[in-house]
Amino acid sequence: MSEENKNVRCDLCGEEISSQNAIRFDGTILCIDCFNQRVTECSHCGRSIWRDDSRNGEYCQDCYDNLYETCTECGDDVCRDDVCYHNDEPYCQNCYDEINDSIIHDYYYKPDPIFYGKGQPHYGIELEIDEGGEYDDNAERILNIGNRINEHIYCKHDGSLDDGFEIVSHPATLEYHTNTIPWKKILDEALEMGYYSHNSGTCGLHVHINRAALGESVEEQENTIARIVYFFEKFWDKILRFSRRTETQADRWASRYGCSMDNPKESLKGAKTSGLGRYTAVNLTNTFTVELRIFRGTLRYKTFMATLQFVDLLCEMAINLTDEEFQTMTWKEFAKTVSADKAELKEYLKIRGLEE
Repeated sequence: MSEENKNVRCDLCGEEISSQNAIRFDGTILCIDCFNQRVTECSHCGRSIWRDDSRNGEYCQDCYDNLYETCTECGDDVCRDDVCYHNDEPYCQNCYDEINDSIIHDYYYKPDPIFYGKGQPHYGIELEIDEGGEYDDNAERILNIGNRINEHIYCKHDGSLDDGFEIVSHPATLEYHTNTIPWKKILDEALEMGYYSHNSGTCGLHVHINRAALGESVEEQENTIARIVYFFEKFWDKILRFSRRTETQADRWASRYGCSMDNPKESLKGAKTSGLGRYTAVNLTNTFTVELRIFRGTLRYKTFMATLQFVDLLCEMAINLTDEEFQTMTWKEFAKTVSADKAELKEYLKIRGLEE
């Protein structure tokens, strides 16, 4: 009998078949039935693969890795074109929609802003709280207080926190923050649930200022921002003491630009060319706001309000004073301008030894 007509056995089922009809695949002899049952083609690259080694009986591993992700929640395979990401983890659309219905939103959640209060500027608050759990039930308790009258606040995940979340306000005037948003009750509720802010070491209190309030034209806005940057550079030691941050914390989350203090315009130029990005005391990377990130988080109401009053006073002076007046102004002169309606700021400056 010639070698071509010699019978062989299928390595899988043991059936005797002619050598001519045998299929050799991956070092294995297969009959036609076993080949059809156990081998498939990758629907993307066309390469033959063991069905057991395929992903979903359809793709080889290499093609799957390039084309698909596995939903973190349900385990389904999702084409990369259709993947939704939550906290950098892949989800199918259904699971993502369920997650987005949660009380604590994704870090990238950004609703259309609702502006509260008459006049300008408007301030958006980001207050980080930690060590009490990233629980929807806890966030809902805070939202029930803050949003009893209007939708003032929402809650977001923040990867820099160990076990907490971020409370974010819609933009509002200082007067509205003071008299309408129930910040004291919000902070007291967070304390009641065991959260920390100042004492956690991970938390910040960030204040966003709407750029449109800083001048009628882009040039005027830029001049005002330049004076704010100059103020931070000139009085860095005072501001760091005011912020309650350590130098190490500031370097990590809200660093100083360390730019020229010849005049405000040079300070702004140095800030914009520093390459330091958003983790700066005066973050200039946002399109519609300037973000002051220097302040350490707090659940003490008087400290919270003193911080907002400080930002408001700084904005008022940066808008109304000239570059030359900013350059000659001392910290003592700045502190003396604190009016009676900013009682928390006046008291805080005294406590922190910042009156002089």
